[in-house]
Amino acid sequence: MTRRKLVAGNWKMNGSRAALAELDGIAAAAAAAPNVDVMVAVPFTLIAPAADRAPTLSIGAEDVHEADSGAHTGCVSAAMVKEAGARFTLVGHSERRMDQGETSHDAWAKAAAARRQGLHVISCCGETEAERDADRAERVVQAQIEKSVPDNADGSWFTLAYEPRWAIGTGRTPTLEQIAAIHAIARAKLRTLIGDAADGVRILYGGSVTGDNAATILACDNVDGALVGGASLTAAKFVPIITAAAAL
Repeated sequence: MTRRKLVAGNWKMNGSRAALAELDGIAAAAAAAPNVDVMVAVPFTLIAPAADRAPTLSIGAEDVHEADSGAHTGCVSAAMVKEAGARFTLVGHSERRMDQGETSHDAWAKAAAARRQGLHVISCCGETEAERDADRAERVVQAQIEKSVPDNADGSWFTLAYEPRWAIGTGRTPTLEQIAAIHAIARAKLRTLIGDAADGVRILYGGSVTGDNAATILACDNVDGALVGGASLTAAKFVPIITAAAAL
């Protein structure tokens, strides 16, 4: 089936109110590419001003807590980010897994919490360099998907993102054959979990995506878009990726 391309940015722990001016060019590019969905996840402090500045863009959170409320100092709930203007959230990002020790079960619980609030979810999976070198990439990704994808997931609210951890922010990318192979495996695993609904779930590739390599990566089988880190911080670097997606 035909799935709309999705280009999602992740600002991580970067940005300021002044940096939100970059959203003007990104929003203009999104408007000029009606066949592509464009999303931008920003730090919690920027969700409300980003949503106000770029109401035509889908602004999201980089994480949410699995509980709806409670004694969780320093955490932010899905209801809170929605009230601030978020339309989606990331869960299970590799940096959360590495830096905060989060698990695939945590990603599953956070996805469920986001769903309760009507947020779209981009759930991340991917192997480390050691796991890739040990020929365990496929098994690792399959296990993460099995433990993190909710039973009721479908493409109307759920997106999967494959991000090899060793390629994030390093300038390194897997070969096109490696990307296509993991995306095919991810699609097959989704089918075992949610049946025919898997065909409607978009699978993004994330890991050093740039305007120079976006066209070839996005043309791979089962690659339905990109999850972009550093290159999403400026319109100059992010817009070429949107343009590449629109040309496919």
